[in-house]
Amino acid sequence: MKSVDEIIVELKQRGSEKYKKNVIRMGIPENHSIGVSTSDIRKLGKSLGVSQGLATELWKTEYHEARLLSVLIMDPSQIDNLFIEKLMNDVVSWDLCDHICKNLILNQGNYEAFIFKWCNAEQIYLKRAAYCLISSSVIKFKNIDDEKIDEYIELIKLYSDDSRIHVKKAISWALREIGKMNHSSHEKAIVTAYDLCESTDKNRNWIGKTSLKELSELIAIDERKRLISVNTKMGKQNS
Repeated sequence: MKSVDEIIVELKQRGSEKYKKNVIRMGIPENHSIGVSTSDIRKLGKSLGVSQGLATELWKTEYHEARLLSVLIMDPSQIDNLFIEKLMNDVVSWDLCDHICKNLILNQGNYEAFIFKWCNAEQIYLKRAAYCLISSSVIKFKNIDDEKIDEYIELIKLYSDDSRIHVKKAISWALREIGKMNHSSHEKAIVTAYDLCESTDKNRNWIGKTSLKELSELIAIDERKRLISVNTKMGKQNS
């Protein structure tokens, strides 16, 4: 197994100014940025395998890319709710937030608990995580029932009065992904988007309009279970 120092050296060898500028643009301090593409981080993660100890040491370096890599090699059997809470409290960017949700939290059997706990959190990336988990779960899991979808839509209705752009985008994303599930969910998402558009709150209004733009262009095709945009290649062929 490679040491943390060896891995940091390898990350720096793979780094580029182009990617580093992108990382800094997301708000990561320059001294915590290396500038490695996500695809290179994933390749390195596969070569390392699973190691909770190494993952913990990589996280402690505070390098953004090392933390992305850390999440990929964590041992799910060694992770509990308290550990996840500690990780999320260190998050200062939307991409690391989403990365943890998709690659770690969503693989935990109790991921839904975090949705309801964080849906109106004061901390920006905890609240974003709740709606990222909704988006990712309705894409990944095909057996989410109507009752659960209704609960998720209710969270969107209740807590979409948030002015923070990374939260607003996540809520809009959640509503749009719900709308792609099937005809029933699409109808519910459309109705919710119109209701938000009619709100006097500018943040609800923004979420409604951005969601409706995509929701109004979705169609069903035989080759896909989920609805797709009419503007995609497959959508144009079937419209």
